[in-house]
Amino acid sequence: MVTLKNDYLTVTINPLGAELTSVRDNASHLEYMWSADKAFWGRHAPFLFPIVGRLQDNQYQVNGQTYQMTQHGFARDRVFTVAEQGATAVTFQLRADEVSREKYPFDFDLTITYTLTDHELRVAAQITNENDQRMPFSFGAHPGFNLPFGGAPADFTDYQVTVAPKRVYQRVPLVGPYSDTQHAVPLDLTHPLALTHDLFAHDAQVLTLDDRETTVMVSTPNDDHGIALTVAAPYLGIWSPYPKQAPFVCLEPWWGLADDVQATGDLETKVAIQHLDPHASFNAGYQITYF
Repeated sequence: MVTLKNDYLTVTINPLGAELTSVRDNASHLEYMWSADKAFWGRHAPFLFPIVGRLQDNQYQVNGQTYQMTQHGFARDRVFTVAEQGATAVTFQLRADEVSREKYPFDFDLTITYTLTDHELRVAAQITNENDQRMPFSFGAHPGFNLPFGGAPADFTDYQVTVAPKRVYQRVPLVGPYSDTQHAVPLDLTHPLALTHDLFAHDAQVLTLDDRETTVMVSTPNDDHGIALTVAAPYLGIWSPYPKQAPFVCLEPWWGLADDVQATGDLETKVAIQHLDPHASFNAGYQITYF
């Protein structure tokens, strides 16, 4: 495990998946991150690469060849190398190898950098295409947060999600595990969204952000604690398991989507796929404020 610490927060990150596992307030010992209780969901905050969501039949094609890949890709299950480390910052690295090429036939360099400043944790990802051809990919993050935070006198349904800018967003419905991009529906977020377990009866609430900088805050009137995630991404998922009444919620910046209900299986034309030119780099990031 890698630990970052300043006057306010202590952060723990596992090189397995470069996964954030704990963010604890130094004064109150309040724990913000989900515990990865396998009875509900056995992860804390995985990264999603080289796909987001599920592929139809868990497979896709590139250049006429079929490859198998399960939901959210393989990066979350690979051990990253610690490339650089200091007291309040660390960079993890994952590079293509024989194992990854069996699932994804591209050479890549993925780095994840965490930087802790006061009450804020910044997460920066860089993906470099090390091929002489264009590389299709998706990327996402999936941090889960305790509800209540550290045992506050509240439960899941006492929390709300506030989104800024306040506006009506387009929501991408999910049909089973697949995106139905042709039937997006409006979601009025000019007012806070009350969290209920039934909100996730049809899986995640997937907001279209159109790469606009957006802040999503989870808080309760019962106390002063919460988190705020700021990102400029194409999409953001809000998720908690259903019908399990799990005591956590995930806020998920996505640079990609699960396969569309009308997907052909061709990775090049996959819905919301990113493309990276030969030897070019893609940068994505977000920051989380803990209060």
